[in-house]
Amino acid sequence: MTPTAAPLKAMALSTSPQFRLIDLFAGAGGFTLGFTASGSFQPVWAVDNNQYAAATYNANFGSHCITGDITHILPDSALDIPPADVVIGGPPCQGFSLLNKNRETDPRKQLWRPFLALVQRVKADIFVMENVPQILGSIEHEEIIQEAESLGFNLAWDKLCAADFGVAQIRWRAFIIGCRFADPKSVFPPVKTHYNADSYPLFSFFNSHKPGLVTPQPWRTVRDVIGDLPPPVGTEINQLPPPLDLHFNRQPSDLSLARYQAIPQEGMNRFDLQLLAPELTPQCWLRKKTGGTDLFGRLWWDKPAVTIRTEFFKPEKGRYLHPEQHRPITHREAARLQSFPDRFRFCGSKIEVAKQIGNAVPPLLAAKIADVVYGLLLSRAIDK
Repeated sequence: MTPTAAPLKAMALSTSPQFRLIDLFAGAGGFTLGFTASGSFQPVWAVDNNQYAAATYNANFGSHCITGDITHILPDSALDIPPADVVIGGPPCQGFSLLNKNRETDPRKQLWRPFLALVQRVKADIFVMENVPQILGSIEHEEIIQEAESLGFNLAWDKLCAADFGVAQIRWRAFIIGCRFADPKSVFPPVKTHYNADSYPLFSFFNSHKPGLVTPQPWRTVRDVIGDLPPPVGTEINQLPPPLDLHFNRQPSDLSLARYQAIPQEGMNRFDLQLLAPELTPQCWLRKKTGGTDLFGRLWWDKPAVTIRTEFFKPEKGRYLHPEQHRPITHREAARLQSFPDRFRFCGSKIEVAKQIGNAVPPLLAAKIADVVYGLLLSRAIDK
């Protein structure tokens, strides 16, 4: 059993009853994986505009994910979209991302509209919308509230840190939950399962409970989820069995390798490179004396990873260097840091697979959201 498979299985709920699930902007299916881990949700339809992501989804969940643009699909009344109890999905977050310099006018900020339109079309009683934290408090957030309430939904929203729910990654995401028959605030946000031991150093010593934590465990770390992997082999996706199929290296230039070797200790970054090896440092970094400390940084063994984005294989994009080996993290390591089990199949080129990994909702975090939704649905069944 892989390091990530065990906790995902441990979060399983009762296998009955089973509720019908639709995933919009599905990507590889990290959201669906979290919902289906318990056996309480049956995926019946999904859509993504990337053919490789849709292929990955279908390889893992069945052949019901179609490739297309939801804004073009919705007007097609002849398209058979099955009814569902729950609709989940993450409209592309780039429209709200702080990394997007054109975010104020990005049309992707309006993709919540076809999301809610499809919720209505399939007569779902619950929806879960995921995005970057910046969506909360935005004009679009207010518009979502107004539209969803006009459709009869009660709403709850919050931002959650994936590390608080067993993912070895500091990844903050916003979730908006709508429910027609109950107030989701009664169960959302979910109870945290993990805590930052650095913030609560005496926590385990006293064996006590911090309010909001149930059977709490320390945050999972990089060592916890990738420490068992051998050095990577080759530079391409290969035919070896998991986890080695995606555990391949880049082919760094001599200059890149020299830069990795110049900052050998975990936690080092571009500022250490400037200090220790200015002759190896790009001129643009030498001129820029301030800024983020994660660029060209090494991960720490005994801390969670930083947010895994789509270009985790490029150290110049963030803190993506292995804690001790002179290389960026591999696709398998990134997938594990996102909490994907090794059995999950990815389709497409290594660039496409990286996109799927970086864009995904961490399955372990999704599973905690699924607990909340399942609780709401069960409460309705009990009330009846």
